[in-house]
Amino acid sequence: MILVPLRRTGLVVTAALAALLALATPAAAHGADAPDATDYRAEVTALNPAPRGLTARIVEAGARLELTNTTGRDVEVLGYSGEPYLRIGPGGVYENTRSPATYLNRTIAGDTRLSPEADPAATPVWRKISDDRSARWHDQRTLWLESDPPAQVTADPAREQRVRDWVVPLRDGDRTIEVRGTLDWLPPPDPYPWWVAATLGFLLIGAAGLVPAGTTAGARALRAAGALLALGGLAAVTVTIGRALDAGAQGVGGVLLGLLTAQTWALLTGLGALAAGGYALARRPAADFALALAGACLALFAGAANLAVLSRSVVPAPWPAGLARVLVTLVLATGAGAVAAGLLRLHATSRAARPRRPAPATPTPH
Repeated sequence: MILVPLRRTGLVVTAALAALLALATPAAAHGADAPDATDYRAEVTALNPAPRGLTARIVEAGARLELTNTTGRDVEVLGYSGEPYLRIGPGGVYENTRSPATYLNRTIAGDTRLSPEADPAATPVWRKISDDRSARWHDQRTLWLESDPPAQVTADPAREQRVRDWVVPLRDGDRTIEVRGTLDWLPPPDPYPWWVAATLGFLLIGAAGLVPAGTTAGARALRAAGALLALGGLAAVTVTIGRALDAGAQGVGGVLLGLLTAQTWALLTGLGALAAGGYALARRPAADFALALAGACLALFAGAANLAVLSRSVVPAPWPAGLARVLVTLVLATGAGAVAAGLLRLHATSRAARPRRPAPATPTPH
């Protein structure tokens, strides 16, 4: 009797994972080189001069610079040799295929091979890349690209300090505009307390699997584990929305597009945890299996994927880093705890369902 709902649940889960894989695969390249967290904080401090309708900001935990132009006229971003690199205006966003920055800025490491036609002194050749009035790009002037920290940071890594001030020049007609900003080192936090909290949460939720399933206490334990898993799913959805906002998404439509194109795995596992939690709360057939599977997906795709948040000072979220760490800790604890609780309950159920061997007959004395 138990195998039937298990098979049905397995088929549903397999189909869901196949659909998930199909959705996530083509989106993997979107923001793929943005850091999950970092210890370098890049900020835009000023536009000088600051024309009305022109704004700049740092997105993706410092990985990209965003420029939005609603002035009604074209504004050019200048490359590393002072050549026209991007053109942003009423007609959309264009890139100069002769600018070396067009190729260097495709990855955060700046390691893309230059095209043979790249020549900063050549006449620009413009290619349209977007209909938007905003452009986001990796700019080496705003980033720290070395694998080792700066010398002053190595000498005193426990102190917040300025790495450098940076400037990205723009051209608005016949005048030059400077996007000015700073790059600072922020000492990383101690991840130990967060790991302790996640471990304690895991043990507490996993203990629900030790309560006998056929009792009133077992039913309450299942509901408690389901409620906590649903809470972890809500935390995962919140983390995912935060990453979309940090990547520059604006408005409901922008957030939805960001979720569907870059954060599919984490979003769907969060929603799956919410569904599995409700399934356990309702004490539906195969709730133990759903609890274990949804918990595993949650811990892996929304928890482990965001582990850097626990040990880095700058996180990809529009809210304080401490709140982001609370959310990730909650995801890890509820996901791993649900796995333990579900597997323990499945094991106990399978043992109870095994037929007992009859005791050997006692020989009758003659």
